[in-house]
Amino acid sequence: MRAMVLAAGLGTRLRPLTDDRPKALVEIAGRTLLEITLARLRFFGIEEAIVNVHHFADMVAEYLKAKNNFGMRIEVSREDVLLDTGGGLKKAAWFFQGGAQKKDEPFLLHNVDVISAIDLEQMLALHNESRSLATLAVQERDSSRQLLFAQEGLLCGRRGGPHRESEIVRSAAKLTPLAFSGIHVISPRLFELMTESGAFSIIDVYLRLAASEEKITAFRADGFYWRDLGRPESVQQASRDLITQVVREPLA
Repeated sequence: MRAMVLAAGLGTRLRPLTDDRPKALVEIAGRTLLEITLARLRFFGIEEAIVNVHHFADMVAEYLKAKNNFGMRIEVSREDVLLDTGGGLKKAAWFFQGGAQKKDEPFLLHNVDVISAIDLEQMLALHNESRSLATLAVQERDSSRQLLFAQEGLLCGRRGGPHRESEIVRSAAKLTPLAFSGIHVISPRLFELMTESGAFSIIDVYLRLAASEEKITAFRADGFYWRDLGRPESVQQASRDLITQVVREPLA
């Protein structure tokens, strides 16, 4: 199984921590976000990954080289222009379509700025059992970015906000709003269905495909530790969690 780490963002919410470095190299308890994420992937047996970069791209590439890629095969996907989550993944499609990777073997997509103890093996098992196009780790928590799922766990839409109406792409008797956690298991068949080009969100792709009856499935991760690291105060709290051993499972 292979993985992609989304690390190309500007990290503007993390300023001043990102004034002189990319968000991937912001540290928690002496370890960079990128190291923590890669260690998490390696813990679950993933030995090959691609990391997209843009902001301070050379710094990330040099860091990986200095660390001997943490004992993994790691490729770097450079984005001269930010491509967002969907465009970044599409640009890296070649990594998942050759070599020892089986044609139909799913892969993992993971934001660099989240830390969690979500069981990736359980996610993969659900993905394979349900034969989904994509499986998304979601939780019942407050978030400005909530997706709407049917009772059987299928993606049906996106919850609106103060300046946006809810978007329903598939009908269901009851819709449950759940917050996306930035971790996906994806079938490589997605690439042949991605008609979008340039910079675009992977969530927009999921919603378009859900409207045409493709299975985008929820993996309920409510019982697992998870924290978004988009702001300095979140990084500080995650450091306290690690130092005080509030988090006892391997983290991402």
